[in-house]
Amino acid sequence: MPTVFKQTIGWQQLRWYWLWGILFTCSTWVQSAEPIRVGIVSIDNYQALAFTELFHHPPADNPALRGLKVVAAWPGGSPDLKESFTNVPRWKPLLEKQGVRMEETIDAVLAQVDAVMLMTVDGRPHLAQVRPVLKARKPVYIGRPMAASLEDVIEMFHLARRYQTPIFSCSQHRFSPGIAQMRSHPEVGEVTGCLVYGGCPTEPHHPDFFYHAIHSFESLYTIMGIGALSVTRARTAETELVTGVWRDGRIGTYRGIRQGTVQYSALVFGSKGIAPAGQYGYPAPVNGVVPKSRYKGYEGVASEIAKFYKSRRPPVTATETIELFALMEAAHESGRRGGVPVQIPEVIAQAQERVARRLGVSQLDLP
Repeated sequence: MPTVFKQTIGWQQLRWYWLWGILFTCSTWVQSAEPIRVGIVSIDNYQALAFTELFHHPPADNPALRGLKVVAAWPGGSPDLKESFTNVPRWKPLLEKQGVRMEETIDAVLAQVDAVMLMTVDGRPHLAQVRPVLKARKPVYIGRPMAASLEDVIEMFHLARRYQTPIFSCSQHRFSPGIAQMRSHPEVGEVTGCLVYGGCPTEPHHPDFFYHAIHSFESLYTIMGIGALSVTRARTAETELVTGVWRDGRIGTYRGIRQGTVQYSALVFGSKGIAPAGQYGYPAPVNGVVPKSRYKGYEGVASEIAKFYKSRRPPVTATETIELFALMEAAHESGRRGGVPVQIPEVIAQAQERVARRLGVSQLDLP
């Protein structure tokens, strides 16, 4: 074959490879540019609307929120909880204006989405509602409270491992700038202890600390980290005082407020000094001055949810969430026993045994 003809064949092949490479690159770019489709299970929680608005209209300086689109929702709601059933018609038209399609079943939502926000304001039905989500292997964020019992929390994480589907839950207070910054505050140094405080109304449909006080317990764990060993509870009509002792000797306390001025914040003790966390939604003060920032009450957690959907890596571990709920449940038990210390590992072990019995398994699949 003439040399010129061979060279022509080689060039034509090279040109086709080159064109195929461009098309493949463009196709990959188009696919990567497609937003992650998010579905909502129950719209009775205002955060469902707040997160949708942040995903659809992210601030220009927050790229973490880009690349998501909420496309479908199951309205849901709890018929015996006024806070729930009155909010469904309130938020529904506002979500529809955001382009969210309302569906009659959870399965209809799952058929259209890549990830899920389970936002039912009532923690009692969360276990039943998350089962089909996990079975469909859709990464799921569960709004607070994750559940209305420690046993349900444990079973959710068991199911998540069984279906190999990432899951996480937290209060928005965990990622409020002032709270998140206290783990490495320049005036605090190494955290040696913490006092958190906030509102503590109780509700008949949830354990005392699960429904509202969980915001402050999330702040406590954000600042202190895991490792709580025992807890005691003192209670009056106006105030709660929960004291947790960590394995390394540190002490973290929660003051629940039911009378007088209610604020959500913390005072953090450290190796370098003592500093306040500041006002919810804003950065912590440094040398008495609050850095300039817009309000980020929901933006912090929304950013973490977006990162979670993209990476499939939960920002809060199952171990920490289980311990957090166990500390609250141990505090309930301390109150029932007259304020004596209750061991948190024992509370976890007993709850795991109860879950294993109700599932009919010898051992749970947990981290």
